[in-house]
Amino acid sequence: MTRIGRNALVDLAVLSALSLLAIAGYETSLGGLGFLLAAVAGVVVGTLAALLGTWWRLNVVTTVLLAIALYFLVGTPFVLPEAALFAVLPSPTSLAGLAVGAVYGWADILTIAAPVEAPAYVAAVPYAAATVVSLVGGLLVLRWLSVQRTPLRAAVALVGPVLLFLSGILLGTDEAFLGAVRGVAVAAIALAWLAWRRGAQVEAAGDGAGRVRRRKLTGSATVVAGAVVIGAVAGLALSPIAPDRFVLRDQVVPPFDPLQFPSPLAGFREYTKDLAEEPLFTVSGLEPGDTVRLATMDSYTGRLWNVAGPGQSAADGGYAIVGTTLPAPELADLGSGRSIEVEVLAYDDVWLPTVGYGSELDLLDAGTARRAGDVRYNAAAGTAVLTSGAAEGTRYRVESRIQREPDDRDLADVPVAQLPLPLVENLPDVVAAKADEYAADATSPIEQLRAIERALKTNGFLSHGLASDAVPSRAGHGADRLIELFTRTQMVGDAEQYAAAMALMARHLGYPARVVMGYAPEVAEGAEYTEVLGSDVTAWVEVPFEGVGWVSFRPTPDNVDVPQEQTPKPKSEPQPQVRQPPRAQQADDELLTTVEIDDTDDEDRDHPFQLPAWAWAIIASLGIPAAIAVLPMLAVALAKRRRRAIRRRGTGDRQAAGAWEELVDRYAELGFDPPERASRLQTARALERQLDEQGLGAVRTGDGGVHLATLAATVDRDVFGAGDVGAPAVEQRWSEADAAAAAVAAAAGRLRRFVARYRLRRRGRRD
Repeated sequence: MTRIGRNALVDLAVLSALSLLAIAGYETSLGGLGFLLAAVAGVVVGTLAALLGTWWRLNVVTTVLLAIALYFLVGTPFVLPEAALFAVLPSPTSLAGLAVGAVYGWADILTIAAPVEAPAYVAAVPYAAATVVSLVGGLLVLRWLSVQRTPLRAAVALVGPVLLFLSGILLGTDEAFLGAVRGVAVAAIALAWLAWRRGAQVEAAGDGAGRVRRRKLTGSATVVAGAVVIGAVAGLALSPIAPDRFVLRDQVVPPFDPLQFPSPLAGFREYTKDLAEEPLFTVSGLEPGDTVRLATMDSYTGRLWNVAGPGQSAADGGYAIVGTTLPAPELADLGSGRSIEVEVLAYDDVWLPTVGYGSELDLLDAGTARRAGDVRYNAAAGTAVLTSGAAEGTRYRVESRIQREPDDRDLADVPVAQLPLPLVENLPDVVAAKADEYAADATSPIEQLRAIERALKTNGFLSHGLASDAVPSRAGHGADRLIELFTRTQMVGDAEQYAAAMALMARHLGYPARVVMGYAPEVAEGAEYTEVLGSDVTAWVEVPFEGVGWVSFRPTPDNVDVPQEQTPKPKSEPQPQVRQPPRAQQADDELLTTVEIDDTDDEDRDHPFQLPAWAWAIIASLGIPAAIAVLPMLAVALAKRRRRAIRRRGTGDRQAAGAWEELVDRYAELGFDPPERASRLQTARALERQLDEQGLGAVRTGDGGVHLATLAATVDRDVFGAGDVGAPAVEQRWSEADAAAAAVAAAAGRLRRFVARYRLRRRGRRD
């Protein structure tokens, strides 16, 4: 066995101390100093492997393998204690976490907002980093510095701790953890160690007398002290302020762009019509009167309210990557807390239903927990997003607090907070005129807003446009729909229109209003969980007040009894009565006729004709396969015909939209893969790209020369435009869609056309 000297042990202790000081910079990313326990374990594992390899005279490869074995054997109680067997022994789960964390944990630190508390294996990053640096440093000290102990070689051994220090900066956040203090401490220890090594070299060379050695040590100490003082002053003076710090997380993660997804409010009627009785998700922990938040929209384009994209709104920080801990809102007066657990059923979207303003969010199911890096949260809006989508089986827990709703008397002298929001585009004149009319007699902001809310609620009528409603109500909240809301004989609509209208009225008065979409389920007192249905969907308006937070306004009326326009019916003229002739009285005998019964038992008459067995065999052998092939095709053809007929009904804009849906379904039936959730323009580009990839780009314009993207944009103008879509325009859209579908069907080949006859694809799902 190789003997290890005292100087080598001192060198190892210095490198270990420098490594721990350097790795403490991970505090801003991982939150707290709990990870230092794993870092200490990594230092011990790496140093111990280097010592054992040197002591037992193992080669470098064998020593590295020994370090890997110790890494997996020792790491479980320090990195993943909850997965340990008997608190200390490794388990398959912990071994997998140690391996995955060492490889992918770096990416998680960069892509999950600080503090990174999930996934659990993230603590493997400081553990693995400390193990590697300590192993390499230990091998250098024990096998390279022992041959020739020079300050230059000692400086090479410092490369590992310096890299750790830099990684703490690059993987950290804008706020450094005791950056100046740790930097000075690392510099002081490193320079002192180099000076001590230089003094030891002089003594070993026999150059000396004690006086020479003392002079060199004194000079080295002076240089160290001067360097520390100068470094401390320069570091404090020249260190960048927090926003100017260069950290990798700001360069790696692109901001979440909500404009990539359809506006949540645009799908309001889908809940009230198609999913009215469908359980969307269950929530435990709700209290009576609680509302579930889904999405907050503060941008209006004249066609729809939408979530502002990155950089469009300075009122909040947008949707940031978060871990388990959620940032608190800057403007809010939070009250009672909630601890809810959500399990998704029929709901399928990226927006996560929450309550109030969250402080913690945990993904519970195993499949979703692996997607912790997909969570985005907007603290100002109080809404969360799972970019990979929440579908059936998704489960998560949210800890939150509810915004206090102050009394109007307490807000009488409170001004509205002036937050910069995106400008409203294409505000209808009638909406502005109604806002001035409703708020004419009010003075304070809260009185004006309540006056608008009260006017809409009392003068309007509720209708979801269902067949059971007294009067029709068109979906949408574009400029044309809001003009219709205020110019018809009666205001008729649902929460989509009333919330959109009130938010625009508040914006016209200069108040930064936003529209919130969510659900208002009936919560029973003491209920273990609440089932949220599609019919529970709602929308409301929020306006911020200084020092108070966002106050909610609910302008949707409850009255569904829309008065009908009375049209006089023509009076019926009495007709003269005419005496009917008396009924003929006939004897019962006259009503009977004589029937002769033939009792002949003739088998030929009972069985006039019989097919031979060979004929039945031929019929069965040909008819059954024909029925199997033809009947499904006939059923699908009838379903497609009915689908087309349904889409040809309704208003002009609905028929134009139906033409596009018919085109997309026919492409899907030919084997193409249109995106399930995308705008028409995005769907058109995706289909054109697939045509090019399959060598069908020459026919993608269709026989009529209609480009898919052009057709998509035209249908968008028909659907969201202010004017009505006439019958000629509808016929043109359908002819263009049929031509484009027919062209690609002709080029796709007979086999794909034959298979398409058996496919039935409806917009939103596949059958």
